[in-house]
Amino acid sequence: MVFSRQAWGQLIGPSLVALACAALIGATQLPQLRKISTKTSTAPVAVLERELAAEKLRLNLLEKLPTFGFSNLLADWVFLNFLQYFGDDEAREKTGYELSPEYFEVVLSRDPYFLDGYFFLSGSTSLYAAMPERSVTLMNQSLKQLSPKAPPKSYYVWRYKGIDELLFLGDAKAAQQSFAMAAEWASTYADPESQSIATFSRRTSQFLARNPRSKFAQVAAWSQVLGNATDDRTRQIAVKRIRALGGDVITGPDGRSRIRPPARD
Repeated sequence: MVFSRQAWGQLIGPSLVALACAALIGATQLPQLRKISTKTSTAPVAVLERELAAEKLRLNLLEKLPTFGFSNLLADWVFLNFLQYFGDDEAREKTGYELSPEYFEVVLSRDPYFLDGYFFLSGSTSLYAAMPERSVTLMNQSLKQLSPKAPPKSYYVWRYKGIDELLFLGDAKAAQQSFAMAAEWASTYADPESQSIATFSRRTSQFLARNPRSKFAQVAAWSQVLGNATDDRTRQIAVKRIRALGGDVITGPDGRSRIRPPARD
């Protein structure tokens, strides 16, 4: 197939504009990100805080910047930036994690179908930054654009939201509804994983319907946090909370953790 010069212009033009945009963003963002991600324990807190304030301004700009059809690309790139930010343990010990939801304001507004983003949003914003309201608000906004099959297994978003509502906001009624929706969406799939999630979510919703302060429901939610944990700090928090509720975490010979529920609800 032969394209005319005009056709090539129509194909390449928008891509060049988008690439120019990406280059401009990179020129303004990457030096700052390098500073943030390479800070050591000797860096003054004041310096870190000034650079984080500048990073927040850049994220606000990215949220409003036109992407010319490359929204997913921008979302992926900002998510990689978030991983740099979140993984800088020394800097986070000094300044905290309060920039976490700012990254996901950009990521999820550009790509609400990015399922992994919701998992990191919940963990970084609710558990680490102690801002579950922001996490739940962002998920509520994005859920308006999702459906049971778009993206695949989107029922996990309802589960993440239910966990935040139950464990960090103490809103058992909202959590019950979220787990019920997770069960409803998961039940539309026939695979074993989805069917297991549907059953698990339905039971959690039922626990909360009978008893809004259900220890069983809270242990089930912390078990999900433990099962998805990617770092030792999160695992330690989840195990501590499960035991405080009267449950226990037992490590078997195979190295897998098994949850023993409380004796009484």
